[in-house]
Amino acid sequence: MVKLPEYVGKEIFKKYGIPVPDGKVFRRGDKIEWQTFPVCVKAQVLAGKRGKAGAIKFASNMQELELAAAEILTMKVGGYSVGEVLVEEKLNILKEYYLSITLDRDSRCPVLLASASGGMDIEEVPDSEIHKIKIPPFIGIQPYMLREIAAKLGLDKDLAKAIGNIIRQMYQIFVCEDAELVEINPLVDVGAKLVAADAKVIIEDDAMFRHPEYKSVPQEFTELERRAREKDISFIQLDGDIGIIANGAGLTMATLDAITYYGGKPAVFLDLGGTDDVEKVKEAFKLVLEVKPKAVLVNIFGGVTKCDTVAKGIVEVLGQNPQMRIAARIKGFNEEEARQIFANAGIKGVKTLDEAARFVCEGGA
Repeated sequence: MVKLPEYVGKEIFKKYGIPVPDGKVFRRGDKIEWQTFPVCVKAQVLAGKRGKAGAIKFASNMQELELAAAEILTMKVGGYSVGEVLVEEKLNILKEYYLSITLDRDSRCPVLLASASGGMDIEEVPDSEIHKIKIPPFIGIQPYMLREIAAKLGLDKDLAKAIGNIIRQMYQIFVCEDAELVEINPLVDVGAKLVAADAKVIIEDDAMFRHPEYKSVPQEFTELERRAREKDISFIQLDGDIGIIANGAGLTMATLDAITYYGGKPAVFLDLGGTDDVEKVKEAFKLVLEVKPKAVLVNIFGGVTKCDTVAKGIVEVLGQNPQMRIAARIKGFNEEEARQIFANAGIKGVKTLDEAARFVCEGGA
């Protein structure tokens, strides 16, 4: 997936006719020039919870603006260094809504999500307050869908018309830009008018050949992610406390799902891929340890990647008396040798993913 920064998302919104605040991007070292106040200053990083991190500030004059921008440009948000800020007019917000169009992989069609409880902590909003409408891909957005969303959100006639136009344009972006996600949170009522106060657009990797304009958009990495890429290791840093080592994207994602099912939060997504190199396993495991997880789940299906190779790499890093809580679910080529290596090192071997997930999340066996 190719995540676009907020300001690029808003440029797309403007192109398709979705109202956005007037704004401009400034990079580290730029001279900030701005005429009208108050303004909002926002870190441009590919991470959420910027507001809670103090990476969104307000300024009522030039001195406050320069100070806010300088502070934000020294910050790290979600592990990402801030290199750009978006300065834009401060909106007089009466109410915040949430809108998005993404893929429903179960029903294999786009789905429209809307809530009258937009803004911060949208993840905490109960499902009962999020309205979902599946969009038949060969038919697209229909008027009844727009009326239903307007009614669910309790909008008057003018705002109902405005949100209908915005949803139509979001769907155009979703289709024409080959997006996986088009999200506005919050969509704000500024007085009989709706404005996209934020923009999140993710483009499908496999469609990038149709969108060369996005290839120059820099993708941000944490320090550990950057080092992992240099070592050709598929590594994504998350915000939880349980490390995951698996091989193959599907198995790794299934492991993330199992951890989440048992109430755990993954700290890292590490896909070893196909390797029979003990040194690569060691480098990968060292990266996982650097995020300081409280536990690690190793889920390997041995084929190209031999089970005993993974076991040797991990044990060589940990030594024979690991203090780390580890569950190793190993299947496939040389699995008996791997189990013995883990057992000799005092690492718990488990037979199923379910058992491994419960062990690292709940402490059960």
